[in-house]
Amino acid sequence: MSAIAGIYHLNGEPVSVDHSSGMMGTLEKFPANDIQTWHKENVFLGCHAQWITPESVGEQLPFYDYERQLAITADAIIDNREELFGRLQVDREDRKKITDSQLILLAYHKWGEESPKFLVGDFAFMIWDEKERKLFGARDFSGTRTLYFFRSQQRFVFCTTIKPLFTLPYIKKGLNEQWLAEFLANPGMYDSVDPSSTVYRGIEQIPPSHSISVKNNKVTLIRYCTLPEGNKLKLKSDKEYEEAFRDVFQKAVDERLRTHHNVGAHLSGGLDSSSVASFAAKSLLKENKKLHTFSYVPVDDFVDWTHKSRIANERPQVESIVQHVGNMSANYLSFEERNPYSEIDDWIETLEMPYKFFENTFWLKGIYEEASQKGIGVLLTGQRGNWSISWGPIWDYYALLLRKMKWLRFYQEIHLFSKNIGAGKKKILAAINKKAFPLLYQVQDSKEFDFPMFINKDFALRTKVLEKLHEHGIDTKGRVGSNSYKIRMQQFQQLYYWNTTGTYGSKLSLNYRVVDRDPTNDLRVIRFCLSVPEDQYVQNGFDRSLVRRSTEGYLPDNIRLNLRTKGVQGADGVHRMKPIWDRFIDEIEQLQKEPLIRELLDINVLEKCLSIIKSSPKPELAFEFEFKVLMRSLILYRFIKTLN
Repeated sequence: MSAIAGIYHLNGEPVSVDHSSGMMGTLEKFPANDIQTWHKENVFLGCHAQWITPESVGEQLPFYDYERQLAITADAIIDNREELFGRLQVDREDRKKITDSQLILLAYHKWGEESPKFLVGDFAFMIWDEKERKLFGARDFSGTRTLYFFRSQQRFVFCTTIKPLFTLPYIKKGLNEQWLAEFLANPGMYDSVDPSSTVYRGIEQIPPSHSISVKNNKVTLIRYCTLPEGNKLKLKSDKEYEEAFRDVFQKAVDERLRTHHNVGAHLSGGLDSSSVASFAAKSLLKENKKLHTFSYVPVDDFVDWTHKSRIANERPQVESIVQHVGNMSANYLSFEERNPYSEIDDWIETLEMPYKFFENTFWLKGIYEEASQKGIGVLLTGQRGNWSISWGPIWDYYALLLRKMKWLRFYQEIHLFSKNIGAGKKKILAAINKKAFPLLYQVQDSKEFDFPMFINKDFALRTKVLEKLHEHGIDTKGRVGSNSYKIRMQQFQQLYYWNTTGTYGSKLSLNYRVVDRDPTNDLRVIRFCLSVPEDQYVQNGFDRSLVRRSTEGYLPDNIRLNLRTKGVQGADGVHRMKPIWDRFIDEIEQLQKEPLIRELLDINVLEKCLSIIKSSPKPELAFEFEFKVLMRSLILYRFIKTLN
């Protein structure tokens, strides 16, 4: 993968060498295998390359195709190479030497602006079409790679990261108030409901699933991929669905093993990461390569305070996976000296923006560092599996059976489910009735479970942020809808859900030369999973039934059939902060005095949150709203300080 950059002067003015070298110079803090540029009159393209795949070694990028008069710079790994070779009628003897960027160029030459629809993989690219005098590019459907841009009547500038843009004298650094308001007012983990906006005024990003065209002084963004699509799959038996799942999933896993480096994987005790790791380990065995697994574990003196249905230390579960699957070299990492507070400055520097997912930052970055030291090129994950391979909302499905009066199937399922989880049928039926007929069981709302609104009220009024969030169906109190089917569709249709993982994945990969790759997020896997009938996902008293059945033999039964416990990561976050708790509290008190912070945040809410948690760093605070509010406020405060 790579960091790419470019400048296009729409008025025909030549691009200054000082400007292009200034942008590329800012990227030199990242490790690189090669740095190349292409410059012709009013167009400049650059690439700060990291060679991950065998085809990328020695790749010329930017690449200019003299025959077709097309130039490309790309940050891309294309997974459906064989399919594209067939569609593009590429001779078999030429296929191994064709790079992914050249493959994108061939696709563009054949299909033009429709070409992103045919690409499967993680990519962001820009093509200069000399004949058409047009700049065209795209970002993959889920935005796994970032691409920022600045536009004016005279210029269009783009880059994988933001800071190089500010080396240009005509781009000024200023905060985007609307983005900040949405960041503060929505309690979810995403940043802004506008997937093209950033924290900086005048700096945009290509949204996931979008292409961009710059021609005749006009910039056009078009969404090229919308999910779900197509009809439901109809196979003859459960076994056929399981075989079809294994085929599409194994292909997605195998194509993400394409690296001349070692292969690693995030591994917890859950179904998603363990399914990815088990399929990968079996394939790597054929190549005499081991899968290096990386698992976060709490510090030794942590006492698990979570509910009995949750597990904060998943090491025993991971060990059972490693032993059962084989061909794994396991790494159990606790990063004793790190905590959510200690990592703030590094993450702000890496992300170039404030962030919300502080609970996992200390071990997430640590795993990338460990992977880099072990020569890992590809780090597998199953992060998006909840919406694809391990889909199966059992309560919603049972409520659907009840509403449709499918009595026989309903009672068979309830009987098996009660046995699987060890709970009485009456209790289960009562819960399903509430799910199926919510109007009959209206419960008084409790403010105790509302996320505190900590945006300054005047700032909220000025930006009209509450109205905007309401238009997008976002509850500013943090109440999540109860319909899992609707939530799943939103995950694929609302693009703002994608940007967070794409941002940290892209930028961590540049820092450590380790690429995060997720087979559960493969476009073909998602399309397959969206086409599977719902009765394949809940069967015989099991949720996530399809992946449980399909991994028989791949995973130990204590993992594959587990319904009673679930891992929870980051539960020791506050426990880790005990030695520096006073320093944390002092900084919260200090930030309340800053004029700009007082304009953005409701100081009364901060004071109330502080009064609740100030006296004692109880480990149970790790996931409490008050701690979240104070940490998010502190992260924003630190970010604003970097702008001075």
